[in-house]
Amino acid sequence: MINIPKGTKDVLPSESYKWQQAEALARKVCALYNAYEIRTPAFEHTELFTRSIGDDTDVVNKEMYTFTDKGGRSITLKPEGTAPVARSYVENALENESLPLKMYYFSPVFRYERPQAGRLREHHQFGVEFYGGAAPEYDFEVISLAYTFLTKFGITDLTLNLNSIGCATCRKDYNAALRAFGDQHKDELCETCRTRLVNNPLRMLDCKVPSCKEIFASAPKITDYLCDDCVRHQERLCALLKRARIPYVLNPNIVRGLDYYTKTVFEFVTESLGTQGTVCGGGRYDRLIESVGGKSTPCVGFGMGIERLLMLKEAVQSPYKPRERVQVMVISQSPAYADDCFALVAALRKNGIRADCDNTGRSLKAQFKFADKQQAEYAVVLGENELSSGKIAVKRLRDGQTEECPIDALSEYVRAK
Repeated sequence: MINIPKGTKDVLPSESYKWQQAEALARKVCALYNAYEIRTPAFEHTELFTRSIGDDTDVVNKEMYTFTDKGGRSITLKPEGTAPVARSYVENALENESLPLKMYYFSPVFRYERPQAGRLREHHQFGVEFYGGAAPEYDFEVISLAYTFLTKFGITDLTLNLNSIGCATCRKDYNAALRAFGDQHKDELCETCRTRLVNNPLRMLDCKVPSCKEIFASAPKITDYLCDDCVRHQERLCALLKRARIPYVLNPNIVRGLDYYTKTVFEFVTESLGTQGTVCGGGRYDRLIESVGGKSTPCVGFGMGIERLLMLKEAVQSPYKPRERVQVMVISQSPAYADDCFALVAALRKNGIRADCDNTGRSLKAQFKFADKQQAEYAVVLGENELSSGKIAVKRLRDGQTEECPIDALSEYVRAK
C-alpha cells in the first residue's frame, strides 16, 4: 500500500462539507466588502519568495520546498499567498484597474516543518489583499473583514493583537537600537540570531528559541521609535476599531515572520486549542510591489489557515449546518424497471432535486437499507403499478410516513416539504 506523504492529509467526503461551509461564508463576507477572487499557481520562481519574504526568514531558510525543474529553473511550491498575488498584480498590470483593488484567495501552501495539529506541510489558506489604499481606513477594513468572517463562523474566543513596526524612516533607528541591544547579549544568542543581528535585526524578535525569547523580552520596543506619520496611522486605526467595537490590545512584540511588512501588523489569537495560537495574521506591506518589480503601491491584507480554523470551530463547539443529503432515493421494484428509475432520477435532478438510485442490482430490501445509510429524506418504489397509474407512494424515511402523489409532480412535492 502507498501511504500519504508525511505532513499532508486527505479531506474525506465526511469532512469536506465543513470546508465548503467555511469557503462559502468567506466568499459571502468578501462580497460584502467588494472583494473579488484571484487564483495563482501552486509554484513560482524561487526568486519571488527570496526577494519578497526575505533571505533571513525561517520560511526561506528552512521551510520552502524548492527544486530545479527540467529546464534548469529554480522553482518553489508557494509557502504563502501574498507574494504570488503581488507578482500577478505586476505581471498583469492590475494597477490599471480601478484602485483600490480588493482581492481574496483560497490556496494550498507548502512548508517543510514538523507536522503538528492544524499545521501541516501542505495546508490551506484563506487570504485577503487590498491594493492601492494607504490610509489606515484600509487597515481597518481588512481587520474588520477578518473579524466579521470569524465571528459569523462561530469563533468568538479571540483577541486582536495590534502593533506597528514602522516605516523605512523609523525602522532605521529602531534597527540600530536592536543591534546595540543584541551586541550586549551576542554570546547568549542562537546562531540564527547572531546572523540576523548583522543582516536583519528585526527578525531576532521572531525567534522561537526560548532563551532568545527571554532575552528579547527586555529589548527596545518599536513603539518608542515610531515617526509622527506612523504614530498618527496607528492612532487613527485604533480610533476606528473602538468605534466599530472591535476589541484589541496593543502588543509591541508582534513583528510577523516575513520581511515585507510595514506599519500595521496584527494577529487574531485564541487559547481555545489549549495554548495561545494565531488564527489569523496580517498587516500592511507598502514596499512589497516594488520588491517584485512594480510601482510603489500601498497594500494591506491577512492570511488564515483553514485547517486551524476548522479545529478551532470544533474546540469551541460551534455547530455546522447539517450536511446536505440525497432528497429522494428511487428504488426499483425489480431489475426490469432500472431504466425507468434512471429516467425518474434524471427528471428530479433536472428540477433541482438531489436524487439517486441503485445500479448494482440489489434486492428491494437491500435498496431500502442503502437509502437509510445514505440518510435519504424520501424513498419511492417504481414498478408496474406506479408506471401504469402515474402515481407513486413517497415514504419519509425518518418516521415512515407515506403519501401518494403523481409521478410527474414528485419534484414539486419534495420542494413543498
